[in-house]
Amino acid sequence: MLHTRLGEGAFEHARRAPAPALAGFVEHYWCVRWDLRGRPPQLQETLPHPNLHLVVERGEARVWGVHDGRFRRVLEGRETVFGVKFAAGGARPWLDRPAGALANRSLPAHEIFGTAIDALVPAIPGCADIADMAALVEPLLLATLPPPDPLAAQARELVALAATNRELLRAEQLAGHAGLGLRALQRLFRDYVGASPKWVIARYRLHEAVAQLQAGRTLAWTELALALGYYDQAHFIRDFRRLVGCSPAGYARRESMR
Repeated sequence: MLHTRLGEGAFEHARRAPAPALAGFVEHYWCVRWDLRGRPPQLQETLPHPNLHLVVERGEARVWGVHDGRFRRVLEGRETVFGVKFAAGGARPWLDRPAGALANRSLPAHEIFGTAIDALVPAIPGCADIADMAALVEPLLLATLPPPDPLAAQARELVALAATNRELLRAEQLAGHAGLGLRALQRLFRDYVGASPKWVIARYRLHEAVAQLQAGRTLAWTELALALGYYDQAHFIRDFRRLVGCSPAGYARRESMR
């Protein structure tokens, strides 16, 4: 989340791990609730991740692909949103198309999970907590669970490597770790992840920069840019502004004032 401190109102953000049988397919369940009745609307923005989501909100369930920019949502009134964050590559075995076909778009969840998912939607807002929401949706995921897919597992492992290995700055390096040619790696990511390996690596490095700014660290932009694999400070600031909506210095000031 880009706005770490919200204003007045009631907010809830919870996560829950899936059943062990789903661990290779689902990263976690999540729920966001807010009650801003009688209060002004508030803007929340989140950074993109290389994951597909099943999202239940406003009376419908949809499967969302990877967004290449930040997600913006105005919070107002009273609402409950429940989601399934699939592991990187984890949604692909359910799909009848490459994950990249859903980039920056969504489709009704019943096209993937059948009409049974629509029958669960009305009960989600009335659930007491995320455990009850997960208990509604998880049996459907288990009932439709596809067989293990070694390519999905490989994609998941490579995305995890890109997220945790700070020395990985280029797609060619990740291809070397995978023992694949660059084009084969790009095909794997387009089919299973829904984003290119270059995009995944760049986003995780920028996520790291945002996390350091949210922690209140005083940073030298040139040194940070080089550490994140940028050739110069201007390139880093341009990419940061495109993703976050302001410069690193502007974001640091904004967070310090909240």
